[in-house]
Amino acid sequence: MRVLRRTLGTLLALGALGVCVSCTPARGDAGPDDGRPGGPRPAALGPYERLVPAPASARADGPGYLFGAGTVIRTGADASEEVRRVGELLAEQLRGPSGLPLPVVDGQDGDGIRLLLDGAAEGTGEEGYRLRTDPTGITLTARTPTGLFHAGQTLRQLLPVRGTGTVPGGTVTDAPRFAYRGAMVDVARHFFPLEQVERYVDQLARYKVNTLHVHLTDDQGWRLAVDSWPKLAEYGGGSEVGGGPGGHWTKEEYRELVAYAAERYVDVVPEIDMPGHVNAAQASYAELNCDGKAPERYTGIKVGFSSLCVGDELTYRFIDEVLGELAELTPGKYLHIGGDEAHSTPAADYAAFMDRAQQVVARHGKTVVAWHQLATARPAPGAVLQYWGHDRTAAAEKAAVVAAGKAGHPVILSPADRAYLDMKYDATTKPGLAWAGYVPVERSYSWDPGSYLAGLPESAVLGVEAPLWTETIANRGDWELMAFPRVLGLAELGWSPKSALGWDGYARRLAAQGPRLDAQDIAYHRAPDVPWGE
Repeated sequence: MRVLRRTLGTLLALGALGVCVSCTPARGDAGPDDGRPGGPRPAALGPYERLVPAPASARADGPGYLFGAGTVIRTGADASEEVRRVGELLAEQLRGPSGLPLPVVDGQDGDGIRLLLDGAAEGTGEEGYRLRTDPTGITLTARTPTGLFHAGQTLRQLLPVRGTGTVPGGTVTDAPRFAYRGAMVDVARHFFPLEQVERYVDQLARYKVNTLHVHLTDDQGWRLAVDSWPKLAEYGGGSEVGGGPGGHWTKEEYRELVAYAAERYVDVVPEIDMPGHVNAAQASYAELNCDGKAPERYTGIKVGFSSLCVGDELTYRFIDEVLGELAELTPGKYLHIGGDEAHSTPAADYAAFMDRAQQVVARHGKTVVAWHQLATARPAPGAVLQYWGHDRTAAAEKAAVVAAGKAGHPVILSPADRAYLDMKYDATTKPGLAWAGYVPVERSYSWDPGSYLAGLPESAVLGVEAPLWTETIANRGDWELMAFPRVLGLAELGWSPKSALGWDGYARRLAAQGPRLDAQDIAYHRAPDVPWGE
């Protein structure tokens, strides 16, 4: 029975990578792996079967295209400036691994990699694409430049990790399941320079993640310069967990991050946490405290002890000026205002504060995102809730989120015991925490966002997000160890059709990504339940 369950699970999970575009049968090319030393091993996966996230449909068919010295990228004689930019970025991404010149030229006539906008492309939607390979080249077709970019990332996985080679003939037709596919970085607990965050943006965009949520402020540090309240960054930015020097980004650095992400079709969602998690701000300005006394800067990891002064009008001038400057810097539609763990704010005060904070966001032309505790107050029309509960979260708390979702509030799912990248893999993991339990790679992947919260319709799920909190993470190595490979699975949960999800099949496709992670010098966790090197 164990062999049968494993084999059936593999076939079902890889069914979406079958042999026809209109249906998704199992490949039927792999024998069972019963886990015994010397037992039968599955056949090696072909290039179209290794893709992460799994596409809506893929089929290998006919002779392929030799990607080599003569390859050019063609953007079309009448291509827009944005399509040409997508072509130039794809060329840049492919030149390093291949060593090829890959010139970008106008016109579609001739061999090569062709980028084609087609507003009538079936099965692609706003972010999807079609990729077709034959002996004359590889044609990437999409309704939008966003789709062309995603097609290019799929092409990167079909090409050799290093050098040149033949891409087998075939077709991929693909579109995302959920609109919001995010990852969060916490630069407040430990400060990170722009270069590390931009590196992460590149890594995320490879796997079709389209949102970067940046947690900019907390008790331990304030990480963005604000002209109207300069001491927030100058003083409040000068601390971090463990007593390090902290730091902050200038406005120009933040603009650079937003632009860098946008070039890769990743939207930045900034977060200013309130009314709790505000010790860094209160240490910077005594007048933000109800007693007029500034506390010391904080370098521990406790939560829930700080609160803005809800009854003071200065509080609302403060958030209006801060959020106003942030809105001006952020072209995306969302501003995240936190709202979690406000243990020092009485419930009535919390609701009154969130009413006014949401009004401030609306005045600046943005849509509110807040942690799911907003469901216990009065979410403004259209406000987005981000759920971070877990298996042990109280039923009443979950029910409030479900009720809000049914009332029209989109929900982003970030369950802490599945999606929190700072949770330890197991007892041997050095960085990370375990308050939500250990989260091995299989557990992180093995859940369905569409049915995760009982009673919440899939139509209310905006998408998924993988947060990385940094209480114990202070360097790039620990960041990447905790994020990878789990963030790849969460990217797949956000993109791939439900029919493609299944651990056995995903584990094999994830293993095939190992050489690509190695080539990027990513210090990923080699989970023992993933068949690396198969």
